[in-house]
Amino acid sequence: MADLKYTPVEKISVPKTVSRIKYIKAACSGKNVLDLGCYDETALIKRDSTEYLFDEISSVSKLHIGVDNSPSLPKEGLILNEREKILFGDIYDLENLGIDFNSIDIIIAGELIEHLPDTLKFFLSLKKSFAGKRLICSTPNTTSFSNILLSFFSRESAHQDHLQVYSYKTLNTLCQRSGFDSWQIVPYHVKFSEMIMNSTGVKKKIVGACESIVNGIERFFPMTAGGYILDIIL
Repeated sequence: MADLKYTPVEKISVPKTVSRIKYIKAACSGKNVLDLGCYDETALIKRDSTEYLFDEISSVSKLHIGVDNSPSLPKEGLILNEREKILFGDIYDLENLGIDFNSIDIIIAGELIEHLPDTLKFFLSLKKSFAGKRLICSTPNTTSFSNILLSFFSRESAHQDHLQVYSYKTLNTLCQRSGFDSWQIVPYHVKFSEMIMNSTGVKKKIVGACESIVNGIERFFPMTAGGYILDIIL
């Protein structure tokens, strides 16, 4: 929890930049996981790598229940095995999906809140249903180095389903207004995984080198990181 005065020139103490996948994977180890907005059809190219979050969580969790309303999912959901499934449903209406809330140890919302029309409503609904549980969200950073750099060339990295983008302070404000017991905001490194996987030869090497350079900048200047992880006790 940051003690902020919300003045334009105050210094913010930001933790070291981390790997998003590794951070979330470690938190889910041996746990019963509820994974909201888990089915990312725009990133299925990453399924056979270590960059696809759903598979990485499944590899270490005790139970992994995903929830998504993607039109790419069948209405009956996907039963992958006895400890891994994706339910088709509304993240605002979890009560009707037959989930045993008491059995859930941790809730994950990876790259989800930037897609929501009302993130505060989402947080308040989770606090009501899962009070005292751990919630981990991740979301792009409005002051990321990669987007700032792109802006000099009249470009912006954003998906058409993105409704907002957050900064350190706006995330802190959301946590305050949600009445959470405690939270930490941790920056994570940008990854150009899909671009690398879609490239070959010299282009692939150049994209990989650019990722390494940007990650180095993020390491020294964490507020320019690709995104933030919100680690919350509801």
